[in-house]
Amino acid sequence: MGLVKEFKEFISKGNVMDMAVGVIIGGAFGKIVTSLVNDIIMPAIGSACSGVDFKDMKHVITAAELDAAGEVVTPEVAINYGTFINTVIEFFIIAICIFLVITLIQKSSKKFKALLKKEEEEAAAEEPAEPTEEVKLLTEIRDALVTKKD
Repeated sequence: MGLVKEFKEFISKGNVMDMAVGVIIGGAFGKIVTSLVNDIIMPAIGSACSGVDFKDMKHVITAAELDAAGEVVTPEVAINYGTFINTVIEFFIIAICIFLVITLIQKSSKKFKALLKKEEEEAAAEEPAEPTEEVKLLTEIRDALVTKKD
């Protein structure tokens, strides 16, 4: 029973929930990037390369064996380097996006810290360096009361 309680505590912590949301958003972002690469970028590159479809690019090591009916008995063995090219492009797009997001966060953080520092400096500058007459009078009264008690 203690293990279940520990698991409930672990799963209800904020960091775990934040991580779960990040994984879900990351998965959705991955699908968007995959679609961008497969449906927009690679067809454009393929068209620029005389209509080459990168998905079909492969090096066949062993051809598929067919029976008399035309059904595959042994599937082909091939190196699908076109799919690899698509995956590498997806990786670079994701890496660029992550770089841009992290850079944006770091710049925002620096600006926020500078703003806080400026506000602290302004608040410190607003504090009077010399006590006001009222403060001086109250200090004298306090000191007089202290000396009377002694």
